[in-house]
Amino acid sequence: MKNKKIVFLTGTRADFGKLKPLIKKVEHSKKFQCHIFVTGMHMLEKYGYTYVEVADQKFRNIYPFINQTNTTDADIVLSNTILGFSNYIKELQPDLIIVHGDRIEALAGAMVGAINNILVAHIEGGEISGTIDELIRHAITKLSHIHFVSNEKAKKRLLQMGENKNSIFVIGSPDIDIMLSENLPTLKEVKDHYEILFDSYAIFCYHPVTTEVKSLEENIKTIVSALRTSKVNYVGIYPNNDPGSDIILRELLSLQDNKNFRILPSMRFEYFLTLLKNCEFIIGNSSSGVREAGIYGIPTINIGTRQQNRSKNQSIINISPNEQKILKEIQTVKHKIIKKNYEFGKGNSTEQFFMILKKPEFWRISYQKQFIDIL
Repeated sequence: MKNKKIVFLTGTRADFGKLKPLIKKVEHSKKFQCHIFVTGMHMLEKYGYTYVEVADQKFRNIYPFINQTNTTDADIVLSNTILGFSNYIKELQPDLIIVHGDRIEALAGAMVGAINNILVAHIEGGEISGTIDELIRHAITKLSHIHFVSNEKAKKRLLQMGENKNSIFVIGSPDIDIMLSENLPTLKEVKDHYEILFDSYAIFCYHPVTTEVKSLEENIKTIVSALRTSKVNYVGIYPNNDPGSDIILRELLSLQDNKNFRILPSMRFEYFLTLLKNCEFIIGNSSSGVREAGIYGIPTINIGTRQQNRSKNQSIINISPNEQKILKEIQTVKHKIIKKNYEFGKGNSTEQFFMILKKPEFWRISYQKQFIDIL
């Protein structure tokens, strides 16, 4: 088998954190050529210009592409990414494109690969949530030829969607490999680096729900009011750049002079994991509260519909954006003991992923897809 060219597409700090262990494994292998297409929020100064964090890894083949400004509409971001990525793969001629999750950039990558008869592998398909993210994720599934999923539930959903069982591989979530490693920075390193002065703290991360933008301003004001009243210390992290993010940012920036808050545009993934591992609880609507927090036994107050029905883990308290409910749960959750949960993987995803890549039959998976009926 000749050396195969593999392209990883990353558009956010979150998906890069999950892809990084896989990228490193491919990068250090003599069997494959590793390439990384970096775009999306990575390229925006407003959100911390996290392209620098990708470049700091010293990977050999990194291609940065600006697909938007701070005010570009999502549909234009999609078209820009399709154009840029299409030109890139026409020059590179890769054998495999790897995309993750449910973002616009991943959808663009899957579309370009499918149309150009290049194998597309989708990581963490088959999951559910309460927003447009779910529509995008399932669209990526139908455009992808290969699926690396987190658990058997996700595999079952892909089978319901007519995917071929021979193209679905259950490997867990790759970020758990990092979470359970012994190479995370110490809490002191994290606090020193980000100038976090609290002894105890919670994490606050709240993203726009794109299908509920009309109620977003009222919701975020209610949530922030509850956080202020609680007198708990919070490390707040900027939202992603979906429509409505400026509404959330205005409320976050109003907290910058409040002694109970430390507001950050972004965090390196490993640093965030250490912060999560040592916090009292996480509150908001981030997938970190649903997926990662349970691994460390950290309770989550999940507000609203963004992660609706994604997990029934006992570590997650689901509530509406009501100030009294939020305050009540903050007081309750601080004393809650959570059993660690490995619903999304056990820390061996990278090795499983790489073993599958090395099999000759993997590269014989057909570009021609057909819906498989459940009989």
